[in-house]
Amino acid sequence: MANHTQQLLNTWYEQRNDVEWVLATIIGTEGSSYRKPGAMMMINSLGQYHGLLSGGCLESDIMRQSRQCWADNKNRIIQYDMREEEDIAWQLGIGCGGLVRILLQAVNANNDYLQLVQLREYINQNQACKYIQYLNEGFPNNKLELMLKGEEGTLPANHHLSPQEQNDNKEYFEHIIKPSLKLAIFGGGIDAIPVATIAAKLGWHVTIADPRTGYARQSQFVEAKQIVKTPLSDTNEHTWLLNIDAIVIMTHNLKLDAQALNLAQNSTATYVGMLGPTHRTDRVLKEAGLTRTELNLQTQAHSSSVTKVLTKPLANPIGLRLGGELPESIALSMLAEIHAFMEQCDGKSISNILN
Repeated sequence: MANHTQQLLNTWYEQRNDVEWVLATIIGTEGSSYRKPGAMMMINSLGQYHGLLSGGCLESDIMRQSRQCWADNKNRIIQYDMREEEDIAWQLGIGCGGLVRILLQAVNANNDYLQLVQLREYINQNQACKYIQYLNEGFPNNKLELMLKGEEGTLPANHHLSPQEQNDNKEYFEHIIKPSLKLAIFGGGIDAIPVATIAAKLGWHVTIADPRTGYARQSQFVEAKQIVKTPLSDTNEHTWLLNIDAIVIMTHNLKLDAQALNLAQNSTATYVGMLGPTHRTDRVLKEAGLTRTELNLQTQAHSSSVTKVLTKPLANPIGLRLGGELPESIALSMLAEIHAFMEQCDGKSISNILN
């Protein structure tokens, strides 16, 4: 199921004129809730929905209420209050104990598809956008603002901003929508398969890079968006790395790992991780002509020689301490660290049961 906004829009776009559609957006929560403000779901007249706004408990009622949008093409705001026994949420047997407000909007050519066609085009071009939805029950008047590179800063994907008050006293809800996280995996061995598979399930755009014959086969990495077989030594042939958020290096080959590490230093990735113990990484660094440094210290000249330093922090050994020895467990550990890093979270237990 597509849950990331980019996946959602790509799925909707192919059928946008075949059936009627409603966009459902969480615009506010109080207390406990499964999804946060900014989460979206697409509903069509065939009774299908793409994405989730709850754990599956509200979706059938949201679908029922969304049908009213097709009658008059106006916005509709609905609310589920799991704190009140009289609320429909209690009748549905939901026990989350929080409140969720949802904006329902018909999506069609008459309202310019709520600017979703342009939004899809922007994020497919790896550009972040600010999506603005007016919170009234009149006709939709959604707006889209393209964000300049770096303007969104380090905000997590689909970060939402609090509803604001316009000069005309109409509230609006705005949130930052980013493209899917783009992950590059250097190494197309068997242990890379669960890394690619789990990352794809998270909605990430996965690229596998491995020049070796017999590695990174399309039949093994069916969910990868791209497989690169270009030699890693051909630095000028890897411009695709200028559109990457995170890198995992796991070729199990010292020379290839060193070449991948050098390529990573000139990429756009903010996270670079390498599989293997520190003593092996020291050998990779020596092969790459790099020194272990966490900060960008610029290249330093020493008499007739030049010593290069890492321009990006290196996560090594890679991953969180989750335990387990299977490739799937290792993959989960690696991706969990990347996820926490990109979302600016500490990766600790929410319940503190591990303390």
